[in-house]
Amino acid sequence: MRRVEPQAAAERRQPYAGRGRRAEPPPGGGRLGRPWPPFLPGAGTASHLVELSLARLDEERPGPPPRPYVGVEGGRGARRRAQGARAVPELGTAIRPRPACHRVRRVTKERQVARAVDALRRGWPVRVDGLYILAIETADEAGLAAFDGDRPADILISGNRAATLKLTNQREGTPTGPVRIARAPWIDLAEATAIADPALDLATPLKGPFQTMPPMLADVDAVRAEDGGPAADAASAAIRLARLAGLLPALFVSETAETELTVAAADIASHRESDTLVVASRARLPVAAAEKAEIVAFRSTGDAAEHVALLIGSPDGRPPLVRLHSECLTGDVLGSLKCDCGPQLSGALDAIRAAGWGILLYLRQEGRGIGLVNKLRAYALQDQGFDTVDANLRLGFGDDERDFGVAARMLTLLSQDKVRLLTNNPRKAAALEAEGIAVVERVPLQIAANPHNEAYLAAKRDRSGHQL
Repeated sequence: MRRVEPQAAAERRQPYAGRGRRAEPPPGGGRLGRPWPPFLPGAGTASHLVELSLARLDEERPGPPPRPYVGVEGGRGARRRAQGARAVPELGTAIRPRPACHRVRRVTKERQVARAVDALRRGWPVRVDGLYILAIETADEAGLAAFDGDRPADILISGNRAATLKLTNQREGTPTGPVRIARAPWIDLAEATAIADPALDLATPLKGPFQTMPPMLADVDAVRAEDGGPAADAASAAIRLARLAGLLPALFVSETAETELTVAAADIASHRESDTLVVASRARLPVAAAEKAEIVAFRSTGDAAEHVALLIGSPDGRPPLVRLHSECLTGDVLGSLKCDCGPQLSGALDAIRAAGWGILLYLRQEGRGIGLVNKLRAYALQDQGFDTVDANLRLGFGDDERDFGVAARMLTLLSQDKVRLLTNNPRKAAALEAEGIAVVERVPLQIAANPHNEAYLAAKRDRSGHQL
């Protein structure tokens, strides 16, 4: 396409103003149907012959290059995205160090463990040092498929559960530590759930054969903890993380999965809720057992559970009569006859009122620390003939998973370092003593048995050492 375009300064119009993108203009006119400007060369107006290329006119033209906009002090565009097609913002040069009062803070170990606990409960994968884990209890088909990737993830279970499945006689199985099971093609999510939950053993009695493996593969054993210390036992830490989350200690494990959340095994092993426990609120609370009472709520950064203390009476110079009572929804609220928790709670309140001064510590550690859901699983196992201790062990937990360091911290925050302990459990007294709380006297709490909890109380006496 060739045409002559005059230098139109004399006519006060821009050169090439009528240029369009079409190879040929519409008949009888220029672009958009408008007539071409008349070609009237006049005196003093030079005409030039030019060639206009139509190549690449229909392609997207690149925008201006991106400009730094973060950290540009005083710039008008400091709060706006750089303009242009597909412009990618870039960080400018640092102006000054971050002040100590800035809101951005380093994530603490306690918060990282709390995030990992929340992720497991939501069915999200977590990395513990070099081991990627996904809780079997909260996994779904889509999540497991993404976690598997090109190779099916293996299964990690507790040593107690492995003993139930008769896996500890294999070379790689140990009766106390976690046991890793190679995931055969026939082990899908439903079969993995049956492996994890002993309450389903009667429904799916035939399991296996299984092949055990080292909990950590050889190329991961050398992984060092994030704090620079020696390599931690990631498998044991992963099992403990599941217990902290109130889930069955059974996990899908892999060394090649992907996740955005990483937590150090050493941080899980050293995690203690009591370390961050603080007083959140307090108020006067008249109760049926004592009208003169005050309730104090405690909260920690690593756990959503809120523990409470009920102060009855007024300090009189004597060590208070203290009762450590673990939460029991079925017994305290619903009046269950399978345990003695409800009668113990009311009996403790009456005893503290009679003493004139004392404290009831209500610990949010349901089911001796295994959580409400797992406690109901233990009840199902008890209906199958197992006692309360064996039921916990078959689930993959210990006999007692409670952390009495929380109770000691609550007493410290209440300025009480000497107590008279109302309990039949010597472990409670030993735990408080280990945390620096002096137990000057142990006061027994006698509760009558009923036909539904006789076997339960006998197991507490004979296997857990309770002095009934």
